[in-house]
Amino acid sequence: MTPPLAGIRVLDLSRVLAGPWCTQLLADLGAEVIKIERPGTGDDTRHWGPPWHGDGDERVAAYFLSANRGKRSAAIDFSTPEGAALVRRLAEQSDVVVENFKVGGLKKFGLDADSLRAVNPRLIVASITGFGQDGPYAGRAGYDYIIQGMGGLMSITGLPDGEPGGGPMRVGVAVVDLFTGLYTAVAILAALFRRERAGEGAHIDMALFDTQLAALANQVSNALVSGKDPPRQGNTHPNIVPYQPFEAADKPLIVAVGNDRQFARLAELCGHPEWANDERFSTNSARVGNRAEMVRLVGECIRRKPADEWFSELEAAGIPAGPINTISQALADIQTQHRQTVRTIAGMPLVGSPIRIDGERADSELPPPGLGEHTSEILTSLSVDGEEQARLRSAGVIG
Repeated sequence: MTPPLAGIRVLDLSRVLAGPWCTQLLADLGAEVIKIERPGTGDDTRHWGPPWHGDGDERVAAYFLSANRGKRSAAIDFSTPEGAALVRRLAEQSDVVVENFKVGGLKKFGLDADSLRAVNPRLIVASITGFGQDGPYAGRAGYDYIIQGMGGLMSITGLPDGEPGGGPMRVGVAVVDLFTGLYTAVAILAALFRRERAGEGAHIDMALFDTQLAALANQVSNALVSGKDPPRQGNTHPNIVPYQPFEAADKPLIVAVGNDRQFARLAELCGHPEWANDERFSTNSARVGNRAEMVRLVGECIRRKPADEWFSELEAAGIPAGPINTISQALADIQTQHRQTVRTIAGMPLVGSPIRIDGERADSELPPPGLGEHTSEILTSLSVDGEEQARLRSAGVIG
């Protein structure tokens, strides 16, 4: 299969997670991605360890590996006039630029969207910031943890107040960064499609804060419709019952009853078919209204048998259920093995792209790059000869 984005060049001026996550996805889809990094240090996440892959000067943090597959690295200091000129030349030959500097941060280098699009009108520039290109918070830096707090996500994550360990809780992975990276990739694909018809590029304005609010999904809709803030409720669901973990005889399992038909089958398995006709439980809305009693009754039932026995019976009855795995257990799962989700590229263990198109993986074969690994190759493509490269390297412009 010819990769869908073959022939598209992406200049990646971003670092940490939201931008790199976006450009890694574009690389998996076949785009050529050139990652510009500061000589000597590179992307901050190269140093966010342990754990580390490799040893000594060659070691790199596992964090960096997670978001930089499929890219080539050029170490260019664009805070220098000569470095900025090199990056501008690359932008002239690119289809997309992705950056996540503070608003106005690239203007002094002539690398802002207006400057770059003036010389390359077909260029698509995607700017990722904490709060967008305008508004009272536009000048603020944006960090996932802060946005999870400000955007309401932490208010619905964690155990309820009054319970042991209750209180707002950060999600265990930087979901705002990841969602923003995905939304940015979607916007870039839409802009590329529009360019094919209209011939013009675009400036895409993506904000972590906007993304966080959008990704609250049913919870923000609940708040808008009811006028009330959704409470934290641990592992239960605000709109569906029973939809939570239960303790089996040996370990917990998750039971996710999504409709009244599934509930009727669960009632049969529990030996209480009458629950399906009980006005307290016969509909989902009734079960939500009588959550405590419903959960108590189902919990008493589940506790009687081991989890594996329940998994077999629930699967046979068409009722979604599953274990609570550690990450290692999830990686070792037979489904993970069958789908070949875990890959090793150049000795680096990675989780590959989840995208399959016509039965083929949309996955780059290039490993995460070493810092400045491709600087010479990329500058040679700009007709910068070896002597000039040596001078720029000696001056600290490139690495």
